[in-house]
Amino acid sequence: MPNSIKKKRKSDPQRKAFYATRSFLRYFSSDKTKSSSNHQQYKIKVAFIHNEKKIHVGMHTGAAQINQLMAQALGSLGVKVKHFYPLRGLTDAPIHLRGLTNILFFYSMLEHKDKMLKFDIIQGTTYTPLPFLAFDIPIICHFGSTTRGFLDSVPTTKKLPTSEWRIFKELYKYDVIPEMDLKTFRPMEDIADVEIVAAERATACIATSKKVRRELIEAGVPKENVVVIHNAIEDYWFTSQQTEPVKDPHLVFLGRLGNDVFTLKLKGLARLVNFYRAFPDVPKMTVCMTTNRKLKDWLKVSFPKHYMYVNLRKDLIPGALAPLFGSLLFLSSRYEGFSLSLIEGMSQGLVPISFPVGVAPEIIENGVNGFLVESEKEAENLARQLLKDDSKRLAMAKEAQKTAELFHSSRIADDLLALYQKVRKEYKETSKNNR
Repeated sequence: MPNSIKKKRKSDPQRKAFYATRSFLRYFSSDKTKSSSNHQQYKIKVAFIHNEKKIHVGMHTGAAQINQLMAQALGSLGVKVKHFYPLRGLTDAPIHLRGLTNILFFYSMLEHKDKMLKFDIIQGTTYTPLPFLAFDIPIICHFGSTTRGFLDSVPTTKKLPTSEWRIFKELYKYDVIPEMDLKTFRPMEDIADVEIVAAERATACIATSKKVRRELIEAGVPKENVVVIHNAIEDYWFTSQQTEPVKDPHLVFLGRLGNDVFTLKLKGLARLVNFYRAFPDVPKMTVCMTTNRKLKDWLKVSFPKHYMYVNLRKDLIPGALAPLFGSLLFLSSRYEGFSLSLIEGMSQGLVPISFPVGVAPEIIENGVNGFLVESEKEAENLARQLLKDDSKRLAMAKEAQKTAELFHSSRIADDLLALYQKVRKEYKETSKNNR
């Protein structure tokens, strides 16, 4: 087509009007599309603080695991969650340097300040949101446990019952632990104090059990600022369930075992060892997390008929436990804020025999879906009774599974959203009144 004709067509008034109108409509339709896509408009935007660097999702445990689970569940309710991790940190710092580790953590998190302050709410585990209390933004401290709870629950090794003291003497003899007691508790005492400073000044605190709520209130946190929201477990725990009983019921331990003498006492390692040794002819399975290699090697040879999974990827654990339906789950801890391991084990039809820690007193009904015990001897006697009574044990296993169903991730998301809406509404009203 000749250039003269092209120029003529382009300069034609009707064509000019057509192109102008089309451009005008495109501009507004694209702007509308833009705003509606942004208006995947999240109801609330929450910045989640992690106290450790980012790791593979399947390897998350404890607070990191719960943060990931909460974020996924909240996303389906229109809540935007973004995770913020420390950029720098001291890895494997000894306990007496914990204070320096925390200072570096706070400094590292403040490097995210400009991004985090654009959110509606900042939420972190226990004291981790502390540096953001100086800013005008709602802060939520999430307490899965308290350091004061740890300290109050763990005695010095000399004050342990004789049966437990002997186990720690054995661990020391084989160089599994380098000392019979930690040399100092000062860093943990400091952390306990910092947790309460953060909790008292936060907009709200989440406690994962009634026990943790009591601890916070007794420490001086206003009771109206502490809400109980139980933890939840991943949906994959409910897809691998079995109801066919195992031929030979096992004794099962699931969870963290700790690394040093303090955490080993906290998790009740000596109680577990004595429990296992009381049943030499019963098969045992330990699914645990520990970085203490000497402990792992010692456990492998300490009991007959003992099978171990150490640091198994989290999403593979249900597959290891599901075939053990009707076995006994022993929770040996001296202290738990919640105890995910309890719910996870119950979801696979394991009957819990637990000391009254964490959420256990809230959900275990003696003789129905498990047992609460006060001593090693009581735990052993109940285990013997259940191992002899298949019908009762299997009926309790089914009830344990039903109880675990209460801890689906959808429930935690509903509870969290209700809290966020309340916190945000109160914050807006307060801001309006202060103008």
